[in-house]
Amino acid sequence: MGDPKQLQAMQHEIGTLDRRISDLEDVEIEVMEKLETTQTRLGELAAQTAALDAEIADKTVTRDAATADITRERTEAEAERVTLAADIPPPLLTLYAKLRTQLGGVGVGAIQHKRCTGCRLDIGAAELARIAAAPSDEVLRCEECNRILVRTNESGL
Repeated sequence: MGDPKQLQAMQHEIGTLDRRISDLEDVEIEVMEKLETTQTRLGELAAQTAALDAEIADKTVTRDAATADITRERTEAEAERVTLAADIPPPLLTLYAKLRTQLGGVGVGAIQHKRCTGCRLDIGAAELARIAAAPSDEVLRCEECNRILVRTNESGL
C-alpha cells in the first residue's frame, strides 16, 4: 500500500464515491419529499372521497324517499281517479281519453281569466257569452285547441 499512485487512485475513487453517495442522498431526499407530498395529497383526496361518498349516500336516501312519496301519491291519485271516473258518463270519458291521446296528454283546459289553460289563448267575447249561457252540465269545447273546457271561479264569466 505504499505505492503513491495506488493511494492517489484510491483517494480519487473515495472522492468519486463520496460525491456519488451525496448525489444519491439528494435524490433520496427529493423522492422522500415527493412521497410525503403525494401521501398528504392522497390523504386529502381520501377525505374528499369519503365526504362525497357520504353525500351520495345522503342524496340516495333523499331520492329514494322522494321516489317512494311520488309512488304513493301516484297510487292515491290513480285510486281517486278511478273513484271520480265512476261518476262520469262513459261517452265523456271516451272523448276525454281520445283528446288526451291527440293533444299530448292534456284533454281538458280550465277557463281562467277568459283564457283556455290548454292552449293558453284568450276566448273571444262571443264565445264567452255562449259559455256563460250554457247549462252547467253541457260539455264545452275550446274553439282553438278542441279541448274540453271546465268553468272555474276564475273563469271571468
